Amino acid sequence: MNTESSLAATGAPVAQPNIIGELINNAYARARRAWEARDVSGYQHLAKLQADAGAELVNLNVDGTQKVSVRVEEMLEFLPIVIPAIQEVTNVSLSFDNPNIDYHKVALQAYDPSKSRGKPLLNSLAASRDDLDGMIELIREHDMRCIVMASECFLPDGGSGQSLDPKDSYETVVRFVDMLVSKANRTVDDIIVDPGLAPVGADTYGLVNIGLDTMRLCSEDPQLKGLHYSVGLSNFAWGTPKAVKPLLERAYLTIGGRLGLDYALANVEANSTPLEPNHPIITELEAALEGGRAQDGATAEDAGFRQAEMIMDLCSEYIEE
Repeated sequence: MNTESSLAATGAPVAQPNIIGELINNAYARARRAWEARDVSGYQHLAKLQADAGAELVNLNVDGTQKVSVRVEEMLEFLPIVIPAIQEVTNVSLSFDNPNIDYHKVALQAYDPSKSRGKPLLNSLAASRDDLDGMIELIREHDMRCIVMASECFLPDGGSGQSLDPKDSYETVVRFVDMLVSKANRTVDDIIVDPGLAPVGADTYGLVNIGLDTMRLCSEDPQLKGLHYSVGLSNFAWGTPKAVKPLLERAYLTIGGRLGLDYALANVEANSTPLEPNHPIITELEAALEGGRAQDGATAEDAGFRQAEMIMDLCSEYIEE
């Protein structure tokens, strides 16, 4: 397989991905207001809104952002209050999103699986987690699904680092699948891989293409048949004009969907539906991503700047319209 081959467009429609609703996140004003007021009804509203819009899971992220500071102790105090409240108004499955294992322990103590229509989700496992074995044990004990981050790889010295090669990302996925099957009694169907998604207009390391190529490699491995894939979709068009942002995100869903992307952490009100396969922005985005591949002696940084320029030109075109 040539992982550097062109992302040739096809006319085949892309299926609607399963949505992990992302609106309970302090990056969003409504969630931030609910957090600052500890307004449980605000969280109930956001959870039900997303479930009613078709989200398969609702992501629960009450961590801090650039606009609001949140201490770990504050999160842990609030989880036993907000989780039962959400489960009072909807039976949507919850995704618990935090790198701290204590967050997941407290969340799972408060969570009632009998009130959920599906398994809870641990978001996420990564090579850099402080207590990876403990997280895997929680997944086994509570019969959870999980998201695995392929954008971090295991290093030979026992540490972790950012993956800058799709082969390293693929090997990370294989290692996680082996651990989850053998230690957590999971099936491949319980595992969702996040191949990584960088802001396309500032991607000087080719991370978007690395993520796409990782999905290609994993999809070609018969031992990984049935594996699922998801991305944090709002990362993709970060920094681009608001008029173009949803189009770019939805175009990525179409491109990723051709490679097996069947989940997305997304905003059900803006960017959770793929574009029709013949939309012109898809071809333009594919061309920009192809321009971001280092070829003919160019460095990854040179290719990244070429990709960024092509994205800027694309955005200008749609703003003018």
